[in-house]
Amino acid sequence: MQKLKLKAFSKILGQTALIALITFVMSEITLRIYNKIDPSFVFYDSSYNRFRGKPNAPDYDFKLNSQGFKDVEFTVEKPAGIYRILGIGDSFAYGVVPYEYNYLTLLEEQLNQSGQKTEVINMGIPGMGPRDYLSILVNEGLKLNPDKVVVFFYIGNDFLDNVMTAKLRTEEKSYVIALIKSLIKIQSNYQGKVLNPTTVKYNDNQPTFNNEKYLQDTVNKSNMFVRNPADGIFKSFVEDAVQDLLKIKQICDSQNIPLTVVIIPDEVQVNSQLQQQVKNAFDPNDPNLLDFELPNRMLTEQLQQANIDYLDLLPSFKVASQQTRLYKPNDTHWNIAGNRLAAELISQHLNSKNNQP
Repeated sequence: MQKLKLKAFSKILGQTALIALITFVMSEITLRIYNKIDPSFVFYDSSYNRFRGKPNAPDYDFKLNSQGFKDVEFTVEKPAGIYRILGIGDSFAYGVVPYEYNYLTLLEEQLNQSGQKTEVINMGIPGMGPRDYLSILVNEGLKLNPDKVVVFFYIGNDFLDNVMTAKLRTEEKSYVIALIKSLIKIQSNYQGKVLNPTTVKYNDNQPTFNNEKYLQDTVNKSNMFVRNPADGIFKSFVEDAVQDLLKIKQICDSQNIPLTVVIIPDEVQVNSQLQQQVKNAFDPNDPNLLDFELPNRMLTEQLQQANIDYLDLLPSFKVASQQTRLYKPNDTHWNIAGNRLAAELISQHLNSKNNQP
């Protein structure tokens, strides 16, 4: 009798497990199909908030908006007659310069001068990477009904950010787990950071780090420029970053939103003196060991294959750097002149795309 009860219980348990497995698999498939059609914030990480500016915090002589972005206030509903552009990036988009000199501020001014009423929303948050660009687009960008999305990809660290910040999370592997977690988790409000208080006065010529530290930091990240590396690991970094750009492209296409990727060069790619210092640190006897344009070629090749519109700023910045310093000393970020040149180049590119038949 006891064996019969145990056998019956085992049978019920097995059937229950099978039903649960089938339900889980079908739910997973359904959620993935739904997310393809209508991307949801439930399935994308919001950890980029750890770097976000504090809402309404001072930034030099400017004040961040209520979302913690380095921009004026904007409404979720797009004003009538306005062409809305989302600018998504890291600390380059946020900028180390005051708001009035930021390239996205200047870009909006220049685009409006061309005749079309344009609103450029700066969604830059320091410390973000490609996976965060995808997340912030889905979590916060799509609801703004943009007419254009521009993602700013910084060569200096965006290939490494995905590797440095996270292994693939469990909820990213399973949409069902992500949904359950989102339903039971109480999201804590981010406090945000005050990056440039009013007590700090911006100085375009003041070095941020000393020469030794800046050179060492530059050398540490310059393995990406090694020709034919033995391990080939950088190629996997490129592929990982491009996967997030491809997802952004798929989402934009599903919403009929044009996408442009702007490639931001690292200073070592345009500063010949810094290049020589880095070469000496690697191997002074092998001047051809490093190829400072290699990451750009690898990235643009994949962007072309994916039919993603892009603007690589490297060629123009190399030329301009021969006459003008474009980066804040020992900082990696653009100074006022660099922001101005970037705004001009991006404006020209976007205008040329808008004028195409």
